Amino acid sequence: MARKMKEADLAEVMAIENRCFSVPWSEHIFREILDAKEYICLAEEAAGRIVGYAVLLRIGEEGDIANIAVHPDWRNRHIGRGLLEELQAAGVRCGVDAFTLEVRAGNAAAIHLYEKAGFVSAGIRPGYYEKTVEDALIMWKKQAG
Repeated sequence: MARKMKEADLAEVMAIENRCFSVPWSEHIFREILDAKEYICLAEEAAGRIVGYAVLLRIGEEGDIANIAVHPDWRNRHIGRGLLEELQAAGVRCGVDAFTLEVRAGNAAAIHLYEKAGFVSAGIRPGYYEKTVEDALIMWKKQAG
C-alpha cells in the first residue's frame, strides 16, 4: 500500500530515479512538489525501504501522471500496478476525471501496464526523450460516468 511521500524518503527516491531514468529529476524538484497542492506524490515501502514511487500533477479535472518508477530489484511484483491504481484513486478523490501520461515508445512493459489499466494511445511526441532519443507515446484514460 502506497503512502504520501515524505522528505525523509528522498534519498531512496533519488536512488531509484537516477537508476531508472536517463534524464532524472533533481532532488530539488522533488522537494518543491512534495507539499504543492497540485501534486500527489506517493511512495511504496517494502522490507523497510522505498521500492517505488509515483507522481501526479493535477491540472483542473485532468491528471498528468508525471512519474512512476519501481526499483529494478522489485519489479514484476505488481508494485507499478499498485502505484498506478492508488495514484488514480487519489486523483479521483481530488476531482480528476481524465488521466494522461507519456511513455517511451519502446517501453513495452510500461505500455502493457497502462493498457491493462484502461489507457489508450492518443498520439506520438516525436523525439520527446532527449538521451537515447526516442518518441513518446501519449496515452489517456477517461473515468467512466
